[in-house]
Amino acid sequence: MISDSQASEKLHKNEGIKDRSAYLRGTILEGLADTATGSISSEDQQLTKFHGLYQQDDRDVRNDRRKHKLDKAYSFLARIGVPGGVATPEQWLAVDGLANYCAFNTLKLTTRQAFQLHGILKSNLKNVIQTVTDVSMSTLAACGDVNRNTMSSPNPVSSEIHEDVQKIADEIDAYLKPQSPAYSQIWLDGKQLATAEPRSIGMGGDEVEPLYGKTYLPRKFKIAIAVPPQNDVDVFAHCLGFIAIVEDGKLAGFNVTVGGGMGMTHGNEKTFPRLADVIAFAKPDQVVDVAEKIVAIQRDFGDRSERAHARFKYTVEDRGADFILKELEKRLGYSLEPAKEYAFTGNGDHYGWTERADGKWNLGLFIEGGRIVDQGDKTMKTGMRLIAQSGQCGFRLTPNQNVVLSDIAEKDKDAIDALVTEHGLDDYRTASGMRRSQIACVSLPTCGLALAESERYLPSLVTALEGTLEQAGLQNDEIIIRSTGCPNGCARPYLGEIGLVGKVPGKYNLYLGAGFGGERLNKLYRTSLTNNEIIEALQPILFAYAKEREAGERFGDFTVRKGYVQATTAGNSFHANLSESA
Repeated sequence: MISDSQASEKLHKNEGIKDRSAYLRGTILEGLADTATGSISSEDQQLTKFHGLYQQDDRDVRNDRRKHKLDKAYSFLARIGVPGGVATPEQWLAVDGLANYCAFNTLKLTTRQAFQLHGILKSNLKNVIQTVTDVSMSTLAACGDVNRNTMSSPNPVSSEIHEDVQKIADEIDAYLKPQSPAYSQIWLDGKQLATAEPRSIGMGGDEVEPLYGKTYLPRKFKIAIAVPPQNDVDVFAHCLGFIAIVEDGKLAGFNVTVGGGMGMTHGNEKTFPRLADVIAFAKPDQVVDVAEKIVAIQRDFGDRSERAHARFKYTVEDRGADFILKELEKRLGYSLEPAKEYAFTGNGDHYGWTERADGKWNLGLFIEGGRIVDQGDKTMKTGMRLIAQSGQCGFRLTPNQNVVLSDIAEKDKDAIDALVTEHGLDDYRTASGMRRSQIACVSLPTCGLALAESERYLPSLVTALEGTLEQAGLQNDEIIIRSTGCPNGCARPYLGEIGLVGKVPGKYNLYLGAGFGGERLNKLYRTSLTNNEIIEALQPILFAYAKEREAGERFGDFTVRKGYVQATTAGNSFHANLSESA
């Protein structure tokens, strides 16, 4: 809902696109019917994001096609939401099958516990969406100015706690879905999705979108649920977060966090990553209510004039966490309890076999870059398909682009292990600690925002550093390294103990000093470095860390203690007090 004060301002053009769209319809149907081109109109490109689709083109061939006066090699990305990352074998097989008809022939696991398919031709979009709908998945709201795929921890050993948290993640995700019938009308021949119907909360009688209204949110909105001691979802990087509080082996409720977000813009110090504030404690039966009201607060108070300032983190930064809590409790009609104590010990995944309290087993697999593909002797895609066809396990996509094979019976462990080994899915056994702790965004060749390589670059950088790590005796140390091709932060680089952010082709800004548990941002150490300069900058610090670290000290903490960078104490201090050598 656009407030009176916002109405007097010049709204961003996207607000008009949404307002004119007839609840996300636009001219999408007409664009799909146009067979003369593989693209759609610029306004429809904004609207299809709400449907989980991005128009892209292959930037590797862009220049060559331009020379030959050819149009760009257009295709689409489809993001398939998987709340909490929990997928069935049937769902895995459906996405695996669709990948065979997409460019690159890969399944991509995202940092938001979703599947991505790249290189989909416009003519095949409807088939993709109908296929995933047939196995109870959806691309709806995987992108766009709405709540996106709701994340939750895939790693708790307690199956009971995981089930309780997963149920809440599913409820939040369904409740906050857009209600417009446009999605079913365009893609599903009118077949209605089974989503929860939000109650009206003062939207002026909007019957189509009782929560979002005609113009939806000012920007995207992200929610995550963490289960200590693992902060594997990076809960503080999200607009809204819930930190599970377990008492006497039972889920007592959640601490509520508000105002996190990763994106920024190079050269604009008014933009910055921000970690969320902990504001209160909510009981399990209050969580969906809290989520709805927080989304409504951002709907009403978020900046609709400047997209770079439109995320909820800036609403919290500008108005303060106390204002958000007071406004939240006013809308709830009741007070929340004070936050309870908790502790995080890390934000990575569990690798290898883990026995659960219920006697079942989980097997955590390391998937470099989240890309599952058959390549040479590593037939990962085939192996995962055979594992899914066996029906011997479930799947949990992790926020670190990995996968957990879950709910495995003791008698099935050997068979699963054999498939894992045969198809090269066993890198978790031999990969260095830094390699197991990496995240990279997709970047080139498909992302239109990419300034430099990321997924195709980071593994080679880690390889170049592994000699140093071995010499220093650090080959097994989990040092969190993250890379993105631009400053938007899709791989959460500002929470890497080592963070790399693309500046221009072949050059990156180097950040150091994030907390190992995801509770402190890093800070800029050097700017516009080439690959060799990055290696030259990191080698002496790694050797110093090996020699001078204190007992139990993590790499990010070491770089702050030794003065390579100063600690970022709040989001708005991210650009301040840089190292003198930066």
